[in-house]
Amino acid sequence: MEQQGPTGCPFATRTASFQDAVRMLNTLQTNASYLEQVKRQRSDPQSQLEAMERYLARSGLQVEDLDRLNIIHVTGTKGKGSTCAFTEHILRNYGLKTGFFSSPHLVQVRERIRINGQPISPELFTKHFWRLYHRLEETKDSSCVSMPAYFRFLTLMAFHVFLQEKVDLAVVEVGIGGAYDCTNIIRKPVVCGVSSLGIDHTSLLGDTMEKIAWQKGGIFKHGIPAFTVLQPEGPLAVLRDRAQQISCPLYLCPPLEALEEGAPPLILGLEGEHQRSNAALALQLAHCWLQHHNNQDIQELKMSRPSVRWQLPLAPVFQPTSHMRHGLRDTEWPGRTQVLLRGPLTWYLDGAHTTSSIQACVRWYRQALQRRERPSGGPEVRVLLFNSTGDRDPAALLKLLQPCRFDYAVFCPNLTEVSSTGSADQQNFTVTLDQVLLRCLQHQQHWNCLGEEQDSSDLWSSPNLEPSGPTSLLLAPHSPHPCSASSLVFSCISHALQWISQGRDPIFQPPSPPRGLLAHPVANSGATVLREAAAIQVLVTGSLHLVGGVLKLLEPSMSQ
Repeated sequence: MEQQGPTGCPFATRTASFQDAVRMLNTLQTNASYLEQVKRQRSDPQSQLEAMERYLARSGLQVEDLDRLNIIHVTGTKGKGSTCAFTEHILRNYGLKTGFFSSPHLVQVRERIRINGQPISPELFTKHFWRLYHRLEETKDSSCVSMPAYFRFLTLMAFHVFLQEKVDLAVVEVGIGGAYDCTNIIRKPVVCGVSSLGIDHTSLLGDTMEKIAWQKGGIFKHGIPAFTVLQPEGPLAVLRDRAQQISCPLYLCPPLEALEEGAPPLILGLEGEHQRSNAALALQLAHCWLQHHNNQDIQELKMSRPSVRWQLPLAPVFQPTSHMRHGLRDTEWPGRTQVLLRGPLTWYLDGAHTTSSIQACVRWYRQALQRRERPSGGPEVRVLLFNSTGDRDPAALLKLLQPCRFDYAVFCPNLTEVSSTGSADQQNFTVTLDQVLLRCLQHQQHWNCLGEEQDSSDLWSSPNLEPSGPTSLLLAPHSPHPCSASSLVFSCISHALQWISQGRDPIFQPPSPPRGLLAHPVANSGATVLREAAAIQVLVTGSLHLVGGVLKLLEPSMSQ
């Protein structure tokens, strides 16, 4: 008979499944109304960090235990996940057993905790989840909340997994910010990194680059080397001052070109010019880690030297080893400058969600279009699939996407299906359905208003926010200009992909479209255009959660 936990939910028995663990984990998400209350009554962030240390102790670990993980701790606004992926793959190429903690996940939550680059198995996830859950339940008392929130729980779980699996090192990506992020209970990392800075999570981190830089610099530790890429002068000065106050040796990464001098160009597994900055930081982090562990065969060409302009020493220039070259070349990081070729459809997937990362995404997308082979025998259609969440400015992001000259702009929430019966990994209790649909309609309104402001042939009509009918799953205003580009809102990712692909994606073959999907004139006429197109170029961006939902449908193997 299946045992029951304190809440009446099944737990660590042989009959408890991975999905049971994920559903219980999801109860640790903060619901939408409570989240708003917390934002209004936010407590001292330092006390939140101290609470994380208490959770760690209740789980059976002390902060000193984390020193055994030989951690590489990485923060930044954009590119920190890609930097971590490059770093982990480089060091794995040296034969080291790696742990990698990242967020968010795209399809399955176990993607966040990786061993040797692979998400931990459902069995390992289930075992460690219930072990940690029970331990925290057993140690609760009247003075504390029994369970940490979702991200904190997963952070604790990652530390336990990495220690139990005896990894040689752990690459740990900061969640949000740095100074008060729950990963910052790490006391003695081997090395720290700061990728490119930008404006994001302003309600938590501040509304200027300098305020955000102060938060990111909070991961610096006394005597622990840290590396950063070239930043705007103001934020870089803040990082430099933070490092000096803590007595942290901070180095500025030379550009990748400096490490390629006199050698073949480095080939990166991740597309986009902006990935060169992430790769440069990853090389320095890996190089530093290897030096620390006396496991390096790197010939340094030039030692660190001061940079007069930036008042920071430059990191060493060295010749990347074959292990490093292979690591960079073979790095895969789904949902970041990822391309899927599917018959006439080409899906360009990038989870960019800040102004600077959207700019980089646009450069990558336009360059990719220039390199492609021109279709013959019919027209080419460009489609944008977009959503944004949180406190980000969708109007600013959409304005940056206009130069791509899309024929259709499609908006939908980060819901794979309309019903909530899908995978537990995709559930999100921090927002309501009404909120996400309203936001999509607002995105459409921004897009149409931007088009109206354009003095060009492809003006966009003003939106009418009324749905096309009570039985329709499509929400879309009709553009009275037959020659203008068109915008559509769908109620879930699946319906958006069904309309975009028109059954022409050889892998994504859903059942017949739901009633009402083509009821609107724009959707109906657009379907004909898409069916007759020789090539369909689809850019999916604005949210990693949106990209994850798209990948869940386009790449079923990621759900297995």
